[in-house]
Order: sequence, then structure tokens, then C-alpha cells
Amino acid sequence: MKVYFHTFGCKANQYDTEVIRQALVAAGASPTDDPAAADVAVVNSCTVTHKGEAKMRGLVRRLHRRRPEIRTIVMGCAAALDDGTIASLPGVTAVVGGSDPKAVLDAAGMDGPAIDPILRTFPRGARAWLKIQDGCDEHCTFCATTVARGDSRSRHPDEILAEAQVLSESHEEIVLTGVHIGTYGRDLAPPHSLAALVERLLNAIRRTRFRLTSVEATEVDERLMDLMATSPDRLAPHLHAPLQSGSDAILKRMGRHWYTARSYRDRCEALAERVPVLGLGADVIVGFPGETDADHSATRALIRDLPFTYLHVFPYSERPHASSARLGPPVDPRVVSGRAAELRKLASDKGAAHRARRSGGTADVVVLRRHQGVAQGLTEDYLDVQLSVLHAPGSRLATVLARDAEGRLFAEVA
Repeated sequence: MKVYFHTFGCKANQYDTEVIRQALVAAGASPTDDPAAADVAVVNSCTVTHKGEAKMRGLVRRLHRRRPEIRTIVMGCAAALDDGTIASLPGVTAVVGGSDPKAVLDAAGMDGPAIDPILRTFPRGARAWLKIQDGCDEHCTFCATTVARGDSRSRHPDEILAEAQVLSESHEEIVLTGVHIGTYGRDLAPPHSLAALVERLLNAIRRTRFRLTSVEATEVDERLMDLMATSPDRLAPHLHAPLQSGSDAILKRMGRHWYTARSYRDRCEALAERVPVLGLGADVIVGFPGETDADHSATRALIRDLPFTYLHVFPYSERPHASSARLGPPVDPRVVSGRAAELRKLASDKGAAHRARRSGGTADVVVLRRHQGVAQGLTEDYLDVQLSVLHAPGSRLATVLARDAEGRLFAEVA
């Protein structure tokens, strides 16, 4: 049986797909990148935005048109909330809410060995994802992911360490991912913490660089900041800290009760002061119900003041099962578009300024790929760079950064 895989959404989804791929291969399936040659398609869905779900439905229809006999299994977050819309799509033979490998195996009609709890391969070359927890105990009013994935559940640190040791044998960077990783370990007995887990990984696995995926700014404690500052080659000095809004009034309407604009600012400023070279990104939602010009101005001012190196700006997307739909009418789409463009321009300017500051400085580069005869890599502070010498993907090197005439960074390699 040949199986085609496609993943929408976050790194946690991408990790889940690889667990499913490993289970299907162990049962005798053969992965294929060509959907026209596949007997089964496994589509991992996302429910963060309506555009993401629309793209997923479009893909399922295209798969059926291209190969009418293909059997499509839709899994993941959107599948967990399906009201029958996904199940009725052409070619869909099963809808599997969540990411249970056994459920997908059953849906594919395959029997296999016991599911391996350790992910042993990752197809992204130099980098691998490692999911340390799933679910979330918060109830942001704009988010349906909590409904889809359930309460926060942490993996045992021994299992995480075993998986990291295997992945480190073939990957130069391991990205710790999940849905709300800042709460890692609170549900374990005895309780653990994200900082304690990271310290254990760094002590046990010496050659690999670790990186945190999206984590709340106020959940980055002093120990994590120290590790980024003192061991940037071990724990990448990069934080993707969801902001969503710089207005306390909007944060309250969003249900994001655990921080304010001031506490977010204070933690990011403390991190920037402690960490000499810092990559700082954030998610921002524009046009949340009730967002006024003053609320937007507060968000813009906070972004202007903090040392962001990039932003992900999302127009508000009403989601089924999310309570924000009851908070009033949406903001005029023309206003949302203008606000989003303004923040993206601000982020672009701040990113360019960061790249200019990095020119002439040293960097720890993991080579990711070759493209059109040029090697491309990723620095510790999450900058894409080109290499002046063609190194093989999976290499890692210390180098000096420089800018070309167009402001792009490249690594000067002797």
C-alpha cells in the first residue's frame, strides 16, 4: 500500500504526521510524494483559521479528482470538530479526530506491530521536531484548539530523553514543540518544569542544538533565560512569544488572563537585556471583535518598543466552538486589512534592522538545504542565511555573517 501524507498547521501537527508515518511504514506501507500513485492519503488538518480549513477541503477534492480511487483519511484538529462536512467530502473514507496512530492504522485497514512510543526518524534533514506535551488548559475565546486537543498532557521526561537521544544521532537541531509547552510538567507526579526538562536534555545530549517553539513570554523563567545567554550553541537564543494584542482590554476579551501588556513587555525586555543575540517573534491577531483604533495603537506601540525580529500577523478568524463569536460583530475588513499591513511593515523594518546589526557578527549555522546550487542555513537567532561555500545539508559550523547589496545575510565560510 502506497500512502501520501499532507500536513496543515503547526509543528505539533507536523510531528504527529511523522508518528503516523512511522506506524504505517512499520505495518508495511510505502510513503510516496506523488498523490497520483497513492492508494491512501493521510491529511492532517488544522483548525486555527477558516483559510486553513478551506485549503484542507480544497486539497481533499483535488486528490479525489486526480485519483478517484484514492482513500483519504482526514485526521487532526479540524477532524476532531467535524460536523459531517469533512466526512462528506469526495473520497474521504474516515475522519479521525486527533492523532492516535492506532486509529489511523485501523482506518487504513492495516495491522501492524505495537506502536513505537519513540519517533525515530524525521524527514526534515538537519532539524527534527520533538513533541513534549499536547493540549491546553486555557480557554482563549478565539481558539478552538483546546476543544480539539483536550487538556494539557505532558510526556514523561524519560520518554522525551530517549527520543531526543535517537533523533540527535541524525539531526543537528531538535525543536521542542507542543500546544502550550510553558506549562510542561505541571500535570506530572512529581511536577516538573520546562526549564528542568531542558537542562536535563542539554546535560545528556552534548552535540545537538535545542530550540523552543512557541512559548508564552511570562512562562520563560530565569533559568531558561540563563541557558540562552550562557549556552546559545546548546539552547538557541530565540523566543516565539505569542502576543496577540498589546491592549489589556483586548487581552481580557481574548481570555488571556495570565499576562498583561506590561508583564509581557517586562519579560521580553529582561530577556533582551540578558541575551546578547536574541531572535524574538510573536503572533498578533488584528481585528478581534471590539478592537478600537486605541487598542490597535497600543499594540503598535508595544511592537515598536520591543526588539522583535519578525511577526506573524493574522486577521481575526471566527472559529466554530470558540466563544469569541458571542463578543460582537467583527471589525470592518477594510480596517483589518489596513491594520495588518501597518504591523507587517513595522515587523519588516524591525527585521531588517536586526539583520543589519548582525552583519559582521558570528553565528552558529545549521545547514538546512541546497537550493539552486546554494547552501542555506539557520542561525541560532532564527535567521535564514546563504553560505558562501556549498556545505552539505546537516552540517553545522561557526561563521561570520555579512550582508549583500540587497540586505540579505550570508555566512562567510573559508
